[in-house]
Amino acid sequence: MAKSEGLKIRPLDDRIVVEGVEAEAQTAGGIYLPDNAKQKPQQGIVKAVGPGKLNDKGERTPVSVKVGDKVLYTRYGGNEVEVDGVEYKILREADILAKFAN
Repeated sequence: MAKSEGLKIRPLDDRIVVEGVEAEAQTAGGIYLPDNAKQKPQQGIVKAVGPGKLNDKGERTPVSVKVGDKVLYTRYGGNEVEVDGVEYKILREADILAKFAN
């Protein structure tokens, strides 16, 4: 069964719903970046996880991330959707590059 944080959207198979984390407005050197210089977020917090992909035997392969994990994902992967005024990205598990350590 899919796990989520009370969202009105449930991902299927190995899909994951991620809410993007905004880019920093200031660099490590102290330079402030204008809005047009910021890149689209590639980091986000997992908000919902699908039940996993079916393997050749018809069994579900569990997804390796869970709700609340902070992840790094590919820049152009997935689809952007808006639910209740909040923008989310729906990604396949393969689009997730890394999980940040807690």
